[in-house]
Amino acid sequence: MGKIKIVHYINQFYGGVGGEEHAGHEPEIRGGVVGPGMAISGGLGQSAEIVATVICGDGYFNENMDKAIAAILELIKPYQPELFIAGPSFNAGRYGVACGAISKAVQEELQIPAVTAMYAENPGVDMYKKDVYVLSTGASGAAMRQAAPAIAKFALKLAKGEVGPANAEGYFPRGVRKNVFVEERGSKRAVDMLLKKIKGEEFETEYVMPVFDQVTPNPAIKDMSKAVVALVTSGGIVPKGNPDRVESSSASKYGEYDIEKLNALSIDTGETAHGGYDPVYANQDPNRVLPVDVLRDMEREGVIGKLYDFYYSTVGNGTSVANSKKFAAEIGEKLKNAGVQAVILTST
Repeated sequence: MGKIKIVHYINQFYGGVGGEEHAGHEPEIRGGVVGPGMAISGGLGQSAEIVATVICGDGYFNENMDKAIAAILELIKPYQPELFIAGPSFNAGRYGVACGAISKAVQEELQIPAVTAMYAENPGVDMYKKDVYVLSTGASGAAMRQAAPAIAKFALKLAKGEVGPANAEGYFPRGVRKNVFVEERGSKRAVDMLLKKIKGEEFETEYVMPVFDQVTPNPAIKDMSKAVVALVTSGGIVPKGNPDRVESSSASKYGEYDIEKLNALSIDTGETAHGGYDPVYANQDPNRVLPVDVLRDMEREGVIGKLYDFYYSTVGNGTSVANSKKFAAEIGEKLKNAGVQAVILTST
């Protein structure tokens, strides 16, 4: 039996094309191993080999996803791989989304198994962990030494159909549950876990529940007619030309923009940077996403005391939880220091 043929996907940085200035690099394929594929190959031994490497810019993929996927699938087909590996992308948001999306497409269209790897807070995890195997890695490229052999080991198991449960193999749980036979019945296992919990001892649940942030709401504003109200949006509304280059997906920044002298936004003054919805109607009238016009009416009518002079904008499309929390903390501190009493948060 010959070696298992693998095609590997990496972004423009790991492909040696360049950094962010080359994020628009269109898909290409090179025979053999490139970049981190060398480290992965070392763990494959004689059982498998990377026969080709696809390289695509993070910006190009996320801004032209359907086109990019179609092109990459056509590049892969002649190599007739039996397995597909993407990344690892660590905590790089756009790269993670690309790895997840192309892995899912390869599985569905080429009918071969796929695996990728990234950090827990990468948006690609939540977006694609139910569709493909996503191995857990460290946050940055410094973790490559651990990630590469783990990917290689898992890839060989995947190719042979020998993948075990998530907690044993190191991938993020996919929500797949299987019936298995164990020595002790469920009622006894449940009581044993309860007793350990009561005693403060460690135990492992068989049904992990999601953990959600608990946010205590502020008291209601007693008199809105005297309140300073601010606008914040994840709908990507920015001044014409997007001067701060807020990304269309997996945002790493937000913008702060002066609206003190504006009664409304217009097609000449604003647009959306968001890449996750059809921008036509938002570009025609940015007030549809960021209602400056309505808030000015409410200000004139005395419904609110004042519309704050600045608004804050970012893009929620694929943006990591870590970045979202960071943005919120920074914006919240600015608004608090400015004496803002209320915030209207708009989405898409």
